[in-house]
Amino acid sequence: MEEEALLQAGAQRYERTTSRKTSRNGYKPRTLLTKYGELELLKPQFREFPFETQVFEKYSRVEKSILAAVAESYLQGVSTRRVEKVMTALGVEGISASSVSRITKELDEKVEEFLSKPIEHEIPYLFVDATYLKVRDGLHYENKALFVVAGIRDDGLREILGVRLADSEASIFWQDLFEDLKERGLRGVKLVVSDGHKGIQKAVTESFIGSSWQMCHVHLIRQALKKVPKKKQKEVSEKIKEALVDRQKLQDLIRELDNMGYKSAADTLEHFQYDVMNYMQFPQSHWRRIRTTNMMERTNKEIKRRSRVVGAFPNQESVLRLVVSILIDINEDWITGNRYIVMEQ
Repeated sequence: MEEEALLQAGAQRYERTTSRKTSRNGYKPRTLLTKYGELELLKPQFREFPFETQVFEKYSRVEKSILAAVAESYLQGVSTRRVEKVMTALGVEGISASSVSRITKELDEKVEEFLSKPIEHEIPYLFVDATYLKVRDGLHYENKALFVVAGIRDDGLREILGVRLADSEASIFWQDLFEDLKERGLRGVKLVVSDGHKGIQKAVTESFIGSSWQMCHVHLIRQALKKVPKKKQKEVSEKIKEALVDRQKLQDLIRELDNMGYKSAADTLEHFQYDVMNYMQFPQSHWRRIRTTNMMERTNKEIKRRSRVVGAFPNQESVLRLVVSILIDINEDWITGNRYIVMEQ
């Protein structure tokens, strides 16, 4: 703090110089609660303007690391009583239930801010995916669908656009999320990439008229291989990958699989045959990025990794605190990192 005071004042104590910006005005006692116990600090004072420090936040008497520990405990679904035990184990007293509640309120505000932020860029490529988490509802626990929507912007960067916890993957829930995104500014969607869930397909058809829907190649291959003997899966997988770049090759493969006795696998490919090559209407340099939902893989893995620690969430709010906190970090990496694809005029 003495170093900060020197920089802000522009001069040493009692030093006469033209670079001085303010005069010192003694010190003010200040207590700071840390994991090493309570510290008594002397905070420098100025006459002309207030002294600022990175040692602690303004009006906060709890070290940032303690705040982070409490917040992290809540992100992992730990109860207030458990948080207090953790704080005691660290040798810190004075963290009350009201303090923890205030921190969760701050987290909820960040969640709300992220979920309501305007979508400023056009999003030509939209990616949607869902996973299931166990959440307490009343006296019992049930699986809830967690929807995550991301996109590639018109400048080539990726962005997390929306999150929603729903009772199922029915089209009405997806439509509700899509309409919310459009109200926040979602526009310019040309291609929507997802797995083959019927609810998503129907919602995309009704919400994004004039856009194309792309069946994720990875999900399609997985779905087809479920209907093929294990010893033949590698061979069939290679055949499907080769066929997904040409419509005639795909037709030939469907007939071949049918003749080999893999009718169910052939039916799967035939069902999605008109939705697996829509990515080819866009620049070839984009194809590798937009024919699958691989862009969402890291996101889903991180959500699953953290949710396994929790096991079952005590309520829907705790789900969103954790998930949105993860997505905020990922989103910051995306929009400050390299372009995912190079957009062409």
